Amino acid sequence: MKQPIDQIVQGDCLKILPDVLSQSVDLIVTSPPYAEKRSKTYGGIPADKYVEWFLLRSEQFLRVLKPTGSFVLNIKEGVRNGQRQTYVMELVIALQKQGWHWVEEYIWHKRNCFPGKWPNRFRDAWEHCYHFTKQRKFYMDQKAVMVPMGEWAKDRLKKLSETDKTRDPSAVGSGFGKNVSNWIGRDKAYPTNVIHLATECGNKEHSAAFPVGLPKWFISLLAPAGGLVLDPFMGSGTTAVAAKLLGRHFIGTETVLAFCSIANKRVKNVGRS
Repeated sequence: MKQPIDQIVQGDCLKILPDVLSQSVDLIVTSPPYAEKRSKTYGGIPADKYVEWFLLRSEQFLRVLKPTGSFVLNIKEGVRNGQRQTYVMELVIALQKQGWHWVEEYIWHKRNCFPGKWPNRFRDAWEHCYHFTKQRKFYMDQKAVMVPMGEWAKDRLKKLSETDKTRDPSAVGSGFGKNVSNWIGRDKAYPTNVIHLATECGNKEHSAAFPVGLPKWFISLLAPAGGLVLDPFMGSGTTAVAAKLLGRHFIGTETVLAFCSIANKRVKNVGRS
């Protein structure tokens, strides 16, 4: 089979990815079906079988990813019988044992999360975005996701103390330090590991579409220009849309034929007024 560049292929990634060349993908960014969710669409993988189910697929992710590549996993554990499930924590540990290097956990803060009331907890306003790599050194363009300094800098940087002009160790002995003067004349700063984005409000004919801004942020950060992005659980095509908008190539797999059709239509419409 020819490498399916800039295509969304219908089928289980477990069966399709063996045809993708080893070490050819720059970035994998995806949001897989969550355990016991949307059973009518995806079959509702049982929580106690989830890690086993996922590791079969992540073995292929490990094979196709370049040594300098990254794997970003957007996922959130659910609640059953009044307590949080543990399969996400179990999966992270299992992925490390499989050979993945766990670099960071980003938090996607949903600025417009749906209101709700439960007797023993509050509404979910965030999801995990776990960042894994194959090795300690990997491609990362931090400047691509820098943010405006903000109004605070105008007053804070006007008049600096002597300690502001050197690396001032933390007063509580944490080992951290800062040199405030380094930021004089700069209009941008590096972001935090919390990504503030509204959930998808438009109807993408998919029950769990994430906003284009989420894969765009990670693609900008972790995939070089012209690089190849894989989403093995493509859904309605959001990752492919983000990749095309940013001048990257993509490969997508999706088990549901109807979603493949929606995704391909969305990709074709990118750039059309």
